[in-house]
Amino acid sequence: MNAIRKFVADESGVTAIEYGLIAALIAAAIVISVTLLGTNISALFTKVAGKIV
Repeated sequence: MNAIRKFVADESGVTAIEYGLIAALIAAAIVISVTLLGTNISALFTKVAGKIV
């Protein structure tokens, strides 16, 4: 019975899951930012190349 109480009171697994979710959200934000930035830079280079030629 005492082991069950310890298991229910243990929150280390919950903390690990929370850190995992935070890491996943940060990774998704980085991927979205890099994708949008890459598209904008590509458009800028195309515009500059068009003005040079």
